[in-house]
Amino acid sequence: MAPARLLVALLAALLLTSSANAAPAATKAGPQSLHTFLFRADEPLRHEYSRTPAFAWAPVRGAQRYEFELATSSTFRENGIIYSDSELKSPVASLTLTLPWITGSPYSLYARVRAIVAGGATNWSKPFGFNMRQADVPRPLSSFPGLLRWTPVEGSQAYDVWLIDIPKIVRIRGNVMDQREFWTFHQSAPWTGKVRWRIRTVRSDMSSGGKSRQNALPATSFGPWSPVYESVNPPFAVGSLDGLATVSDVVTKGLSTDPAHRLMPAFVYSGNRGFAGADAELYRVYVFTDRDCVNRVFTGAVTGAPAYAPRSYGPQTLPKDSASLALARGSYLSDGDQGSTYTADFEALTPTESLPQPQLTTSLPAAGGATTPTPTTPTTPTTPSTPTPGSTAISVSGDLGAPVDLWDSNWPEGGYYWTVVPVEAVNPNPFETTVGGAGAAIGALDVTVAIAGGFAPGDVVKIGNASNQETVTVTAVNGTILNISTALKQAHGVGEAVTRTTGNLIYRDLELPQEVCASGRVMRFGKSSEPTLVTAGAPFASGLSPKGRLVSATGSASSFYGAPLVAWTPALGADAYHVQWSKKRYPFKPELSGGTAGFLTLATSAVLPLTPGTWWYRVRGVSWRLPTNAQYMGWSDPTRIVAAKPTFSVAATKKKR
Repeated sequence: MAPARLLVALLAALLLTSSANAAPAATKAGPQSLHTFLFRADEPLRHEYSRTPAFAWAPVRGAQRYEFELATSSTFRENGIIYSDSELKSPVASLTLTLPWITGSPYSLYARVRAIVAGGATNWSKPFGFNMRQADVPRPLSSFPGLLRWTPVEGSQAYDVWLIDIPKIVRIRGNVMDQREFWTFHQSAPWTGKVRWRIRTVRSDMSSGGKSRQNALPATSFGPWSPVYESVNPPFAVGSLDGLATVSDVVTKGLSTDPAHRLMPAFVYSGNRGFAGADAELYRVYVFTDRDCVNRVFTGAVTGAPAYAPRSYGPQTLPKDSASLALARGSYLSDGDQGSTYTADFEALTPTESLPQPQLTTSLPAAGGATTPTPTTPTTPTTPSTPTPGSTAISVSGDLGAPVDLWDSNWPEGGYYWTVVPVEAVNPNPFETTVGGAGAAIGALDVTVAIAGGFAPGDVVKIGNASNQETVTVTAVNGTILNISTALKQAHGVGEAVTRTTGNLIYRDLELPQEVCASGRVMRFGKSSEPTLVTAGAPFASGLSPKGRLVSATGSASSFYGAPLVAWTPALGADAYHVQWSKKRYPFKPELSGGTAGFLTLATSAVLPLTPGTWWYRVRGVSWRLPTNAQYMGWSDPTRIVAAKPTFSVAATKKKR
């Protein structure tokens, strides 16, 4: 009997002294100290946030898992529940959805948690209340003529700028906006001298990981409007056209000691006179990867302002004829198609602002150990994306606009070169070619021509000889094929005349960029996406200690039992985040999560599913304003974290004699 009694005593000691032991069935008290935080569970207590916080509470001994709920009611009525999770293994929670701006008296959002132990569920914790409210509005920054500039607001994906005197609201995915509405075709002080504007932040209303607001409570995508700001411009500076600065959150002048831009910059220039000596009222900015200005990577829209800042939702509609041009000198242009625009050597151009939305990186492909996943199939502008099996997918709806950003350039070794050229509106001259291909049959809606380089949509052309001539309007040009507005009434053979009689205005550069850059009218700058910050002296990590307490990391040697929660700072320009973890710092080989190399999230915190051992984790932003296959931003430095086993101790017992 003695050995049996000794075994029972040892087992009892284990249950009583283990930090992860099972609680008795009678345990009913709910978890204590439930609270919110952004980076560390031990930070000062707050009850108001501008971005979705994480949650933590004191662990319950013997908890097998936790159930968490978030609601708009302190009584947690079913129709007030926004979010719930019943599979939490650690006393921390990270939400993967957008919480609405919502305030109450005293609070409008309430969280609660309970533990599931061997004997069943404990009581719910005391509700913790908090509010969601934007902390501040963007504030004006010092700027240049023709350019609005403001302070970036943490966690914002875009900004709405309200031009009060037009009136017009423009959505900008950066912190700069040119004043093209006020300057194009009217550069005098009554139009440009004073610009009144207001601004508000825009955030994404999206979800990830299959979670969404359960009660479908609306979450507006914008914050409150700022006060009315007033920007004053000096008179238009005439003289030789030249670049002045590259402007975003920083201002650079083309020096190798300049900092890199974290956001897509604006390009500021002055003057209106090119090499030929003629005054111009329109300009175009180009960006290249080489100092010879041959490898073009960004094509600016035609504008009349002394600054150019790319917009995601398209350029201004330029007048198509002389009458419309005269009207434009007394009105504000709307947004839309710029028509036919060309380089000085007649290359047809499409501004980057007019490109379609790129493929969006909303899920990760299933790949063993891939470190650079490729984007998935693009989402349509109005339909949420479908989660890819085996990955944490993000649901996106709405048109996010053209990819008006640039790749990182490894500044200062690598960088970009930009220049500005004058542009003129040109009445197309008469142009003549002949019918090509196999000719054109009766009823055809297109005509193949021998030379199509001189034609543009809107051109009026005559087709045929004197005996069968007819007049049509060109609707589109595809290579050497002219699409026409009305079906042909006559057949036309190869070699018959095709003559343009009149046409729309075209907009043509007056100078070649390579010659402009060779003359010295060129400025260099660097672009480097902002990495997230995952540590500040100690990692932004919280969770269950091996001894069963809720702790935050105190240094690189800190360890956690189970799945810790890690947090990071929002990166300027990031729409989502990619999280990975590896058993080695170098080479960093990410572990698979559901068959993918890490996961995507919209939150600025995440719970890492770590097994016992030493790990390294890293985070990078994803920017949907970058081109396809280039939407990943810079990684944070790999940060060490230890997942430990629970600590057990055995109470010794003495044998009876």
